[in-house]
Amino acid sequence: MEFEKFKAGHWVARYQYKSFEPVLVNHDWTWRDPVIHQLLESANHALGELNAFSFIVPNVDLFIRMHVVKEAQSSSRIEGTQTGIDEILLDEKYVAPEKRDDRREVLNYIEAVNTAITRLEKLPLSNRLLKETHAILMSGVRGEHKLPGEFRISQNWIGGSNLSDAAFIPPHQDNVAALMSDLELFWHNENIAVPHLIRIALSHYQFETIHPFLDGNGRIGRLLIPLYLVDHKLLAKPSLYISNYFEHNRDAYYDALMRVRLGNDLVHWIRFFLTGVRDTALRGRSVFSKILELRQEAERSILTLGKRAMNARAALDFLFRTPFVTAADLAVGLDVSLRTAHSLVQDFVRLGILSETTGRLRTRVFCFASYFKLFLA
Repeated sequence: MEFEKFKAGHWVARYQYKSFEPVLVNHDWTWRDPVIHQLLESANHALGELNAFSFIVPNVDLFIRMHVVKEAQSSSRIEGTQTGIDEILLDEKYVAPEKRDDRREVLNYIEAVNTAITRLEKLPLSNRLLKETHAILMSGVRGEHKLPGEFRISQNWIGGSNLSDAAFIPPHQDNVAALMSDLELFWHNENIAVPHLIRIALSHYQFETIHPFLDGNGRIGRLLIPLYLVDHKLLAKPSLYISNYFEHNRDAYYDALMRVRLGNDLVHWIRFFLTGVRDTALRGRSVFSKILELRQEAERSILTLGKRAMNARAALDFLFRTPFVTAADLAVGLDVSLRTAHSLVQDFVRLGILSETTGRLRTRVFCFASYFKLFLA
């Protein structure tokens, strides 16, 4: 199928509404547009450079946690969840009660990402994995009663308050299983010569158009992107947080998806997606470079602590995992006395590594601000 000749699907009359039934995607794809060739090359190059950091950065898993946190926060914000990264990283008791439900949704997303990445070691990317991940995502939060972990068995819609005023109505529930089966085959079809980034661009569009779950489709659809990249070895770690790009270009993101469904404009969507991968990978590469510089600078400062330098190095690793800490957190994390932890905190404040954020006289919270700020843009 040539992108320029693509027909997205057709509308089928149901009782008092019409559902959109998309065409299948598991086949060869070609295109004439030269811009797609250029974007595909630059996106693959940027992704390769980003992936290289997974091998050259010591203890890279220390920093991947923050990448996952950023992805979770951005993807959830697209759906209207208003939670800052600091609120995710802080202990719940420091988060305003009215924000704790939103925080729980983001924490579920983080758990879903981490569990799914671990599951990829034994289970390939599949509908089974997506269902397991969806069950984690929806556990104990809004939408927990909307068939978590199962494809929908009723009609859903996008936008509006009901089927009569919906902005878009996905395929009928009776067709979801077959459409998702076709999509799963597409992920692993070795008999077609379709580049991976093209496959995942098409897969994200198709997943969001099918909308196979009653709730949580946007987050699972965006999570599908790093899962595909890790499963097919384009990334060794989930270090591409493309939801940040989608969030900053939210209107353009939704518009690009709808232009395919309503106008068959697949070229525009592919261009948008590849641009997002390229720009996100380049930003990720820059963040990793700054992390390395920051770590080297902090380690040079730690050398001035003499005999306390060994504990300080362990504390620094702890801060790269969790940039908001109390002395008690540090004591537990490093298995040292509270007195030792207080001394380490004081040393780090004096060296400019930590700064106090809460103003409390007793349980003071400190932030590794120079690291934390790398993930705010």
